[in-house]
Amino acid sequence: MSRRLKISIFRHNPRDPQSVPRTVDYELDEQPGMTLFIALNAIRDTQAPDLNFDFVCRAGVCGACAMVIDGRPGLACRTLTSTLPAAFSLYPLPVFRLVADLSVDTGSWMRELAERLQTWVHLDAEPDLDRLEARMEPTLAEEVYELDRCIECGCCIVACATAQMREGFVGAVGLNKIARFRLDPADTRDDADFYELVGNDEGIFGCMSLLACNDLCPKELPLQTQLAWLRRKMAGQGVRWLRRG
Repeated sequence: MSRRLKISIFRHNPRDPQSVPRTVDYELDEQPGMTLFIALNAIRDTQAPDLNFDFVCRAGVCGACAMVIDGRPGLACRTLTSTLPAAFSLYPLPVFRLVADLSVDTGSWMRELAERLQTWVHLDAEPDLDRLEARMEPTLAEEVYELDRCIECGCCIVACATAQMREGFVGAVGLNKIARFRLDPADTRDDADFYELVGNDEGIFGCMSLLACNDLCPKELPLQTQLAWLRRKMAGQGVRWLRRG
């Protein structure tokens, strides 16, 4: 028999001066294979046409539908209601600017992060577009592309205690990007260059290694391994600088 779901959803539109932050309960019948994305659309179609939430791909590859699901960050399109209790809550991701209800602006945060960490391949000269792409060992290519699977959903930032306490902390998403370019042989930067970007308390040395980011990453990226690897590389660079000084 299908369950009757009771979903407590955060509602607030900061652009409306009359809007007050609150939660509103909505009920609907659970259907086989129902995801939170399907449930939210059903609520918007039949009960709350002004409900705001984000979605693009519906396949767990865009990260747009990330939200706090019964206390844990996750993707609405990849969360089956059958994995949740009959009564649960939905909140927008903290840290990011609230647009309305369950919708937040992760894009501006991620763009600022990309500019701050210079997350693009740095070359010594302009690329020759007529030349064939440089070859890369398959094993190394797999390691690089594995880290490129990050969808910038923001779940790792919400799960991170340091990010909650320190506004400037780049989080696992930023450190993962640095690890990706540190691996890429096409990038001409060395450890000294990367140390300037993340060799501080707002970077790798601010991580408390609680690893909620690793546990709650929807794409199951190897964040634990990458954070430990990057910490060793940056600590080694710091020691080299101390010895020279």
